[in-house]
Amino acid sequence: MELFNEWLWRQEYWLPPGITWRDMAQMEDSPLPRDLLISLPLALGFIALRCAFERTVAVPLSKLLGVKDRVRLSVSPAPGLEAFYTKHSRHPAQSEVSSLVKQSGLTQKQVEVWFRHRRNQDRPSNTKKFCEASWRFVFYLISFTAGLASLINTSWFWDQGECWRRYPLQPVEKVHYWYYMIELGFYWSLLLCVSVDVKRKDFKEQIVHHIATIFLLGFSYCANYIRIGTLVMLVHDSSDFLLESAKMFNYASWKKTCDSLFVVFAVVFLVTRLVVFPSKIIYTTLILSMEVFQPFMGYYFFNALLLVLQALHIFWAWLIMRMIYKFLFLGKLEKDERSDDESEAEEEAEDEGEEEENQTSWKKRKVVLDSKLAMMTSSCVLNNLASQRANVCSRMPKSR
Repeated sequence: MELFNEWLWRQEYWLPPGITWRDMAQMEDSPLPRDLLISLPLALGFIALRCAFERTVAVPLSKLLGVKDRVRLSVSPAPGLEAFYTKHSRHPAQSEVSSLVKQSGLTQKQVEVWFRHRRNQDRPSNTKKFCEASWRFVFYLISFTAGLASLINTSWFWDQGECWRRYPLQPVEKVHYWYYMIELGFYWSLLLCVSVDVKRKDFKEQIVHHIATIFLLGFSYCANYIRIGTLVMLVHDSSDFLLESAKMFNYASWKKTCDSLFVVFAVVFLVTRLVVFPSKIIYTTLILSMEVFQPFMGYYFFNALLLVLQALHIFWAWLIMRMIYKFLFLGKLEKDERSDDESEAEEEAEDEGEEEENQTSWKKRKVVLDSKLAMMTSSCVLNNLASQRANVCSRMPKSR
């Protein structure tokens, strides 16, 4: 363990050439790696605070805004199908469906419908998704407001070259220390809750984003990349609270408000993530920093994490552009291409749509058939009455 610690904390990995850990320790208000431990209890505190917030604030707010949950059809008891669903797969293959048909005594169609309704029961309700979005909205809004207030009067907010003046021997102000620890604790809480949160289409990308952010915050604090790190956090928070607010109104079916907020979010996201982030943040860490010190391992690692985040920004920007295309040419935002819907929502919706379409088509054909039968019946009745009248008239004596 001692050998591992010596290898991990070698100053060549974390600090520029010519700077030692002793130099950092002698500096007043210097960042120390052990400070990061406070982020773990903060993460647990965020989880507890989130539970209380969702129960006392988010749920009543969802009712006030008119969030409605879809009624899910309950499946009929089928122990064999339930065991397969919970232990093996929620989406059985065709060969597995055939085997389940023999075991359960149901038809293939009944087995497929059972699994579809069973999956729908596990899909999160609009209220649950609203609670998650509202929690993140409150945090990102407070974080962005507090971060902007703490940075707007600093020199490096206006001139990113100031991030490297006397680096890394830069004291850390208390407000920026807590800004770091709170953000780090929040992302730890998101990572710990990922198994119980709504699983979205960009689930894997979200995991990569959380892990990259945690590594980025942790490493940048130890290597005293705190000035540039605060700018990275501020850029991300500037658009995140707009996205979460758009989601909240989407779940409440306030379509016009949701569309307006999404347009604002799209503009802010594309500007901050595709223009400001690479031109102001990545440029200063890749180019301007080398004017102050020679590249070292921490330099490459930090910039690699920033490039991972930029790759995710490009991925999400592509999804957003798809939504803008739908908004301009279809006239409305049907769904959140970025992370609003669960991974299997489209499939379930298509299945339900086909089933409803088949039922509607059958109802239309039934109406037509009923109408034709009625016409035929009416015609037969009239013909019978006419023939009976003709027979009666033929039997009556003709008048002279």
